[in-house]
Amino acid sequence: MKYKIVVLSGGTSEEKDVSKISANEISTALNSIGFEAIEIDPEEFYSPEYSVSPNLFLIEEIKKQKPLVVFNGLHGGCGENGMLQALLEMENIPFTGSGHKSCAIAMDKELSNLIAEKAKLVIPRTIVLNVSSDYDLKQIIDKLGLPLVVKPVSSGSSFGISIVRKEEDLPDALSYAFEYDNRIMLQEFIEGKELTVTILDDIPLPVVEIQPFDGWYDYKNKYTKGKTKYIVPAEIDDRESHIVQEQAFRVFKMMQCSGYARVDFRYDGINFYFLEVNTLPGMTPLSLTPMAAQNVGLTFPDLLLNIIDSSLRKQIKQKFKSNLRRIL
Repeated sequence: MKYKIVVLSGGTSEEKDVSKISANEISTALNSIGFEAIEIDPEEFYSPEYSVSPNLFLIEEIKKQKPLVVFNGLHGGCGENGMLQALLEMENIPFTGSGHKSCAIAMDKELSNLIAEKAKLVIPRTIVLNVSSDYDLKQIIDKLGLPLVVKPVSSGSSFGISIVRKEEDLPDALSYAFEYDNRIMLQEFIEGKELTVTILDDIPLPVVEIQPFDGWYDYKNKYTKGKTKYIVPAEIDDRESHIVQEQAFRVFKMMQCSGYARVDFRYDGINFYFLEVNTLPGMTPLSLTPMAAQNVGLTFPDLLLNIIDSSLRKQIKQKFKSNLRRIL
């Protein structure tokens, strides 16, 4: 008998096309090692009365399949902000990745910054605006300098992000970011290396360095083969690697993440500047987490098995704690 694994694919966020690529890679790998992967697109279960939120029709379809686990291949939106995770938790359906609270915190870059600061990490100078904020462009530039980064507070895959190098470009960058969220974040741009650390089952994997051949690590450079050079392990010394891995692990634990996640940084040669935690790293052929896993000898199926195993162990622990509370 083959164990069924539901692989969530697509969804309704602006990252749905990337999600479909990740989910296809996940399904293909799982089928190759003896599972029965069943892809389900949550978008097919959304209805006007539920807006774009995950709903009980989706949960009922998942329950019909009786999966060993739900492998969450979604990116962004309701698939990553904790809403779907909360529904799965309520139904005691095991799923990959962090719980709803951790996902909600990580998706909110303003809140993530507060947690990172509490974890003693360095963050870039930051201003947060909402859509109704009064702001003075000159004051923003005086505080943050140029270039600066403008991005939505809750978004991924570089949607809505601009690097502003000239004052006259700032209004358009603000408008672009507000297309994706009613809160946006402006940060000083940190010159230096772009680094990322995956935490897999509480173990930091090798640091990955990202070097786009042209411009910055935007959507095109992320998902187009040959546009970016990836160096694994990163070209930093052992001491620096240990520091950034320890910082990634510290914020991972502070946010109570579980299973796996990826933590992004900029490094100016002095400080590692925390950028964000991604609780559902991509699983495309150009994604960073599989690269880091491969560097320590984990094939892509090995990586998926590690993620599934940690998810099932988490479910067992939660059931034990729940039963213990009832006894007490």
